[in-house]
Amino acid sequence: MLPRLPVLLLACLGVAGCGRYAPDRMASVATGFAAHQLCGAAFIAGLDPEAYWAEAAPPAMRLVDWAMVRQVDRARGTVRASLAGLGERVALHRGQAGCLVLNAPAPAPLAALPELAPPLLAEIAPGPEVVPGTPALAAALEHAFAETDPEALLQTRAVVVLHRGRVVAERYAPGYGVATRLHGWSMTKSVTNALLGVRVRQGRVAMQAPLGLPEWAADGRSALTPDHLLRMVSGLRFGNSLGAGFGDLVNPATQMLFSDAEMAADAIAAKLEAAPGTHWQYSNGNSQILSRVIRDLAGGDEAAALRFARAELFGPLGMQSAVLETDGSGTPVGAAYLWATARDWARFGQLYAQDGVVGGRRLLPEGWVAYGAAPTLGGAVGYGAGFWTNQGDSMGARRRVELGMPAEAFMARGAFGQFVVVVPSRQLVVARLGYTFSPRAATITMARLVVEALAAVE
Repeated sequence: MLPRLPVLLLACLGVAGCGRYAPDRMASVATGFAAHQLCGAAFIAGLDPEAYWAEAAPPAMRLVDWAMVRQVDRARGTVRASLAGLGERVALHRGQAGCLVLNAPAPAPLAALPELAPPLLAEIAPGPEVVPGTPALAAALEHAFAETDPEALLQTRAVVVLHRGRVVAERYAPGYGVATRLHGWSMTKSVTNALLGVRVRQGRVAMQAPLGLPEWAADGRSALTPDHLLRMVSGLRFGNSLGAGFGDLVNPATQMLFSDAEMAADAIAAKLEAAPGTHWQYSNGNSQILSRVIRDLAGGDEAAALRFARAELFGPLGMQSAVLETDGSGTPVGAAYLWATARDWARFGQLYAQDGVVGGRRLLPEGWVAYGAAPTLGGAVGYGAGFWTNQGDSMGARRRVELGMPAEAFMARGAFGQFVVVVPSRQLVVARLGYTFSPRAATITMARLVVEALAAVE
């Protein structure tokens, strides 16, 4: 019996057009994923790409690995991938703009961006890896890395625990270290929250006011606000981005990430399936529309958008490693594409532990952190505004609290077990990155690590 992916592709052959079911477009999700991730591993993270692929390729991808050809060209900074002769995609490393899957002629090279200004956030750790200072902290890290279930591997690659703004414990898998950039996936949505917060503080964005996109002027989408998009209650019919599997081959929100040059365009074109504010659906499209808004407010081009992120967020936090990738239109991929070291991910969490203030300067408006953590009606997983949250009475929040996490906690969270948890009253930030393909195992690991870290720093 043929694996399901080739069957789906063959079934669509001969169907005129096929739209998102076209064989090449379906295959391009797999090949775009492979090309992009291998490019990031090789040229952003500095990892061996095939060793990375062996541990980081999700289960659905492994089923079709036999049909995939992957080629890394270090001289050109490219990765080429094809699947049974279909959907060939090439990813190009573009320096400070990260990797781009080419769906059109390559854009002009990005001019060098200015160096980051000296950070406002106090240094969180000295250079070398911080060894846990107590047996309790050491045990917490040991549990986070221990493989006890061969059917649900954790594959933890980095953990950093901050208490009161200082690293009190960290650990890395072999081949990883304090300088290794790691892909945060949808933790990037929380970075989009921060960039919007900066614009709110500057008076450039009103979260409850209609966005006023010309494409939406003539119908119910004219009522859509940044708040609707950030809380995932836009009502746009643009796919569900929770989970990962074969359904992503035809999911517009996933095709956007791996097959579209201008990612926000299809999301903006999506029609309403529910009135704004009435239906919660977690979709990459919402975040990508907001990313285009952020780009346009910065001046409408790639370099200006990246300069804004670096000057207003990465620089003040000392996130020297941060690589925010862009799409073919120069829009930051605020839905999913930030790479940074585990320490820099923890620095990002510290901004929220300190209520948006670093070095005596307010980066985020007063009340913004509470706004991001406040639960969204209908967000069953426990979702706020760009962050997951334990606040409220959602199914997801109840489950995490039952596992011992504080009810005040909120978190940036990304696919395959990425998370940065913030517990403000205890001034605790826990960052964990890896390749965990069981959502249940990822949640249990997250909860145990936070519970044990809290107990260890009492």
